[in-house]
Amino acid sequence: MFVEVILPVPLADTYTYSIPPEMEKQIVSGSMVLVEFGKNKHYSGIVAYIHQIEPESRFEIKSIIAVESNKPVLRRPQLRFWEWLSQYYLCKLGEVYKAVLPSGFRTESSTNYKQKKETFVCFTGKYNDNEQLHEAFDLVKRAVKQEQLLLTYIECSQILSSHGVEKNIKEVSKKELLSKSGLNDAILNSLIEKGIFETYEKEISRLGIYAHEIQPLNKLNPYQQEAYTGIVQSFREKDVCLLHGVTSAGKTEIYTHLIAETLKLNRQVLILLPEIALTAQITGRLKRFFGDKLGVYHSKVSDNERVEIWNNILNDESYQVILGVRSSIFLPFRDLGLIIVDEEHEPSYKQQDPAPRYHARNAAIVLATMHSAKIVLGSATPSIESYFNAQTGKYGYVELSKRFEDTELPLITPVNVKELRRKKRMKSLFSPLLIEKMQQTLEKGEQILLFQNRRGFAPMVTCNVCDWTPKCRFCDVSLTYHKRYNQLTCHYCGSTYPLPNQCPECGNKDLKPQGFGTEKVEEEILQLFPETKIDRMDADTTKNKKSFEEIISRFERGKTQILIGTQMISKGLDFEKVSLVGILNADSLMSFPDFRAYERAYQLMSQVAGRAGRRKKQGEVVLQTSHPEHPLIQMVLDHNYAGMYQIQLEERQLFRYPPFYRLININLKHKDENLLKNMATEYANLLRNTLGDRVMGPDKPPVSRIQSLHIQKILLKIEISASLNTLHEILEDTRSRMLSNAQYKYAIIQYDVDPV
Repeated sequence: MFVEVILPVPLADTYTYSIPPEMEKQIVSGSMVLVEFGKNKHYSGIVAYIHQIEPESRFEIKSIIAVESNKPVLRRPQLRFWEWLSQYYLCKLGEVYKAVLPSGFRTESSTNYKQKKETFVCFTGKYNDNEQLHEAFDLVKRAVKQEQLLLTYIECSQILSSHGVEKNIKEVSKKELLSKSGLNDAILNSLIEKGIFETYEKEISRLGIYAHEIQPLNKLNPYQQEAYTGIVQSFREKDVCLLHGVTSAGKTEIYTHLIAETLKLNRQVLILLPEIALTAQITGRLKRFFGDKLGVYHSKVSDNERVEIWNNILNDESYQVILGVRSSIFLPFRDLGLIIVDEEHEPSYKQQDPAPRYHARNAAIVLATMHSAKIVLGSATPSIESYFNAQTGKYGYVELSKRFEDTELPLITPVNVKELRRKKRMKSLFSPLLIEKMQQTLEKGEQILLFQNRRGFAPMVTCNVCDWTPKCRFCDVSLTYHKRYNQLTCHYCGSTYPLPNQCPECGNKDLKPQGFGTEKVEEEILQLFPETKIDRMDADTTKNKKSFEEIISRFERGKTQILIGTQMISKGLDFEKVSLVGILNADSLMSFPDFRAYERAYQLMSQVAGRAGRRKKQGEVVLQTSHPEHPLIQMVLDHNYAGMYQIQLEERQLFRYPPFYRLININLKHKDENLLKNMATEYANLLRNTLGDRVMGPDKPPVSRIQSLHIQKILLKIEISASLNTLHEILEDTRSRMLSNAQYKYAIIQYDVDPV
């Protein structure tokens, strides 16, 4: 008997091992096994399938060392999903395995799963009726603290009722008992020595329990009901439906009704969100309706908690609804009935590194097909690809154009900061109009959001004499200045450097920050409104598990009046008292060298503007720009998504971009820049022999060195109708030919399918 084993290495898809006779009955598809790989390396592998075909190999077939789990750690549909991921995103099954399975499962991991245990306290067997309880009190009647601990235990365990001593009592942990009594271990040990109490250890869950009463679903308003009905009707013909609902239309309420109907069929639901920041708000709302049926899964959950959630779903325990970020698509679902992808346009759904470089929205559609499930894509500013698929009939389409309680969309006022600077009226980062509006908003006791899509104090520092700019030693990128730590940071590799006292090129001591980030915004706001409570939400302030929730919670409760943030604050957050939004630098959003720059800029500005006036009162947005006449700015002011879509669609068809073509980036990396140039040119020419003008480049990307590796990119523009299997064969053949050349063997070749 032989098995094909998936190992967490980026080489072949599977490796063949023999099964020792004594293990044959223990191993099934999906089991975890311990195997030797190479010389003296041991890995936890997953059994893909079992067979009896002895492989033709010049190498010795090694045996499995041990079976680590008799039960499968994943289901058969998951293996099919893994295979699709590796084929479509051009990576190996081992890379999928390493990215997907919680590291706590693997022997070679430093974070192996450990059961969480807790000590509990109970009466010894002889105290099980009223008379014996009296004897216990007689033993402690002269020891006041022991008597107090005994009374606390009786209260916590609820052992006494009107009928006497209860048999089914509440378990009491040692931690709870000592906390509620205010006593210490010594008092408890005295009662144990007298034979009244004994202790025992028990495995407990790390996952929180929701003990509140479950509420009925909120009634949908007429617009929401119409949209809900439209989605249900579209599901009769299409498996995917795009819900195009304006900001603050109440899409979440529609989701809850769709979830409830799916649960009635005893099927599971997956809700995808683009950012961990969003899970805090929506978790509370969904818990009220679905209680302990809801589980939350994202990267801030500890490794041990991830294993527990995985096993909970694998063993068909309590969770029927999972709320999570992109990695949630890999959980071992039994029978998915519905997937909801909220804010489906968000680039955060795309995994950048490591492989598989999947897009969670697109992968979720394939996953839904494998489960015969339905999928809702929700957004106020849909991606052009999804909107195109809806307009051409591939997806169902439902529009929700009215805000909840008929609130009007926010009034957006553009401010020409170029003109203000010319007239020397721009004294800070904020225009006079924005300062005036902020003052009025604070006086009314309302809240403000300020959006600047750069973190740190300044994107760069330059010499005022020779224009020298400090760059990272390992990456071809300027360093961001963080004033709080008085240091320069590379946002690509994380390296930090002290701020130099003088320019190393000319000796000048006049080094000045250029541009501004959220840290600079915070500093100037504190100068303008010193009595105002402010929070900042960016990658620097949200590094630990609770920071997202704490910042959002403070703002929700009115503990802070102004929230400054990057794109994190643009995504689906619902704050009742926000009446003013300031977009501080709209031009920077449009200046990226990317064909999606205008689409992204429109989405970001529209989404962050949508945070204003989310109840009965119309909100206001002040949009600072040097080009108020720009066509894209005008479309944002008019909330004209259709106009933006039409212009972008025409350009994309003309220049062969999605949704008309599929893009594949081939990233080539090496420490030797000249060798890499030669390799990239040779690689591109080989591809042109078969793919012709579908091959663009090679070119240097805007950041052409990261972590000491130089980078060259080749872009493929492939017709949507082209065979992916044939393309896969061409790419793999070309890659093999390149790496067979001894001088290129240390080069890194990465595929990025459908880059964003």
